[in-house]
Amino acid sequence: MRTEIATLGEFGLIRHLTEGIELKNESSRYGVGDDAAVLSFPADREVLMTTDLLLEGVHFDLTYVPLKHLGYKSAVVNFSDIYAMNGTPRQITVSLGLSKRFSVEDMEALYAGIRLACEEYNVDIVGGDTTSSLTGLTISITCIGDVERGQAVYRNGAHETDLVCVSGDLGAAYMGLQLLEREKLALKDTQGDVQPDFAGREYLLERQLKPEARRDIIQKLREAGIRPTAMMDISDGLSSEMLHICTQSHVGCRIYEEHIPLDYQTAVMAEELNMNVTTCALNGGEDYELLFTVPIADHEKVSQMEGVKLIGHITKPELGCALITRDGQEFELKAQGWNHLGE
Repeated sequence: MRTEIATLGEFGLIRHLTEGIELKNESSRYGVGDDAAVLSFPADREVLMTTDLLLEGVHFDLTYVPLKHLGYKSAVVNFSDIYAMNGTPRQITVSLGLSKRFSVEDMEALYAGIRLACEEYNVDIVGGDTTSSLTGLTISITCIGDVERGQAVYRNGAHETDLVCVSGDLGAAYMGLQLLEREKLALKDTQGDVQPDFAGREYLLERQLKPEARRDIIQKLREAGIRPTAMMDISDGLSSEMLHICTQSHVGCRIYEEHIPLDYQTAVMAEELNMNVTTCALNGGEDYELLFTVPIADHEKVSQMEGVKLIGHITKPELGCALITRDGQEFELKAQGWNHLGE
């Protein structure tokens, strides 16, 4: 069954995709259905806003990315930016550019993923737009959140002697992408109903196709009374994000290779592909883990926190940014993460 989008029209499609949405946040006064959404935030909260543009063929490949997963991921990566500011995501708007090859059913699948993410993270869909596209699928999501006044955490607050921490593990999303790309190539020349074999690699695929924002880590930090001095989410790779923090905070850093958290499947896959697993963790990107710095006084609290790993410390700016290898060698940290504009 395929329903052409033209049979519903732009407004009919938006109505169809957004019907039944119930607003959950007090700050969402009026959502989809008028010229603009109406939001209202208390005076003791500051409003956060982030936006993300995803282009088919640049940021995702529909050969192996299911539309429902794509919808979920495109929402979650925006939530992650709000959490990285120490805030809480509240609303999103969703704008889509669609070529004629997409049907109403395709958009239902995409929106099912977006709506699932919003239910999971208690976020309201309050608006959006659709338009025709000549180049495939374009997704633009804007996320609005809030944070207690004076509690936002920026990239520029790291100080000398601060500890560098990271949540979760790194490199798995990049390994998942390598796995999908390898299987795509392998199946290109095959005939018939050959299925890719992903047994034992499920975690890597999940990290690439259905990442989660680390709301739980923000909650744990609040409960422990820890306010990071600087924070970012890891979308372009640990090296790149660490350099952003150091540049904007006017500091240096030392990151220890032996402390970078890795999952077993990531290490096995890197070996299979003859890739250096540390390089994958440093430069892979799309992990959406949190990278943050805390005062040295919080050492005991943060080292006992489940899901958080202490990977280094902040230094004087003149010492630069370096990776200390397992055998004690020092290498300059370089931003080799994926740069969409440098391809």
